[in-house]
Amino acid sequence: MFSLLQKIGKALMTPIAVLPVAALLLRLGFGDIFDGQIALIMKAAGDAIFSNLDLLFGVGIAYGLAKNNDGAAALAGAIGVLIAKAVYLSIDKDVNMGVFVGIIVGVLAGSLYNRFHDIKLPEFLGFFGGKRFVPIVTAVSAIGVGILAGYFWHYAQSGIDAFSNAIIGQNEIGTFIYGVLNRLLIPLGLHHILNSVFWFQLGEYTHIKDGVEVVANGDLHRFFAGDKTAGVYMSGFYVVMMFGLPAMAYAMYLNTPKNSRKRVGAILFGVAFTSFLTGITEPLEFLFLFVAPLLFVLHAILTGLALAAAQMLDIHAGFGFSAGFIDYVINYKLATNPLYILPLGLVFSVIYFVTSYYTIKLFKLKIFSEDDDANNNDNLCETSDEALAFIEALGGKENIVQTDACITRLRMSVKDSSTLQDEAFAKLGAKGVIRPDKHTIQIILGTKAESVAEKIKDAL
Repeated sequence: MFSLLQKIGKALMTPIAVLPVAALLLRLGFGDIFDGQIALIMKAAGDAIFSNLDLLFGVGIAYGLAKNNDGAAALAGAIGVLIAKAVYLSIDKDVNMGVFVGIIVGVLAGSLYNRFHDIKLPEFLGFFGGKRFVPIVTAVSAIGVGILAGYFWHYAQSGIDAFSNAIIGQNEIGTFIYGVLNRLLIPLGLHHILNSVFWFQLGEYTHIKDGVEVVANGDLHRFFAGDKTAGVYMSGFYVVMMFGLPAMAYAMYLNTPKNSRKRVGAILFGVAFTSFLTGITEPLEFLFLFVAPLLFVLHAILTGLALAAAQMLDIHAGFGFSAGFIDYVINYKLATNPLYILPLGLVFSVIYFVTSYYTIKLFKLKIFSEDDDANNNDNLCETSDEALAFIEALGGKENIVQTDACITRLRMSVKDSSTLQDEAFAKLGAKGVIRPDKHTIQIILGTKAESVAEKIKDAL
């Protein structure tokens, strides 16, 4: 189950990767940047994606879960979502599954693809064998999903509503808990599943679109639909990503021996600036996650506090991709009290710096060794074929079952991970290694992970 949840978490990144474009188009269509027909076109383009998030998730997750990311799985996901929705709405028009229908059908379509993509049928049905069989079996299965949803989803819907009300009712405490869990789940790769509830399902906002009432669910969708109460579970991330983590990086720099500061400073500046500008934090977080987990726990707690503080100040600032400076500027006029993020960020930068600095010093945490990173870079440069080096470190091609990647981590399914040496991956530039079970290993490489995965696939 843990392995499946990890795969789903990774697959969620495929549809989520489309949202920055949708958010930007929707932002350009609000009428204050462009006007007239241009604004209407931009808004319609953005709405087209946000209005079909369930379909987007169904296609994206099915594609992400399928072996070799085959398009037949994506087609099956799309067919499954359309059928499941039509069936459950014919039974009960009040059922609203939101993105969950996309997640459920996407997982189903991806799994069915992996099971039946090479099926052989009798010769007279041969045309419908192999990959062509996948959309067929998914369509039949989607009817079952639609029937079950039509008769029973209202119980789940009531449960989700109760959960939503419980979290919202806790006000800042609930937001704090979400913020802490969001960071603590990053090492497991399960934070995307948590975010899918809060950003795409929690709460609802009814608005008029083309003369018809439309319901937007989730913090992200509601924010871009114009709900001024949305953004509660997103605003505090600006404080962390633009101010908190860069300040923590500076604390690490000052705790580094002077003879290593030039090298370490270059590394830290790169990942800290990435966090500030784009909101991509994993390259920085994975620098200290494994060597100083206490520091990561501190970071998780401070993230929860930042989200709670943003809510206390009535800041409502969503984002399409992540809470970096780019999203801050683009979405400034849509947000409520976005200017408060700057002084709050400065306060948290001091808190992050002071607590991090003395945590590193008091507990004698060693983030960077004297020569590890230099050696790692040298070894990587000396490698004539990076893919072959990774294949060898993974125990050879006979030990590799499946190759995948998720933004910053190489996700490998292997026959046996117990014999693999972390040092071999460190020499290839890995920031850390996670072993969820005997047959799974994740190698933290930073943003080059996906290109390394493609090279490995080509080499194999």
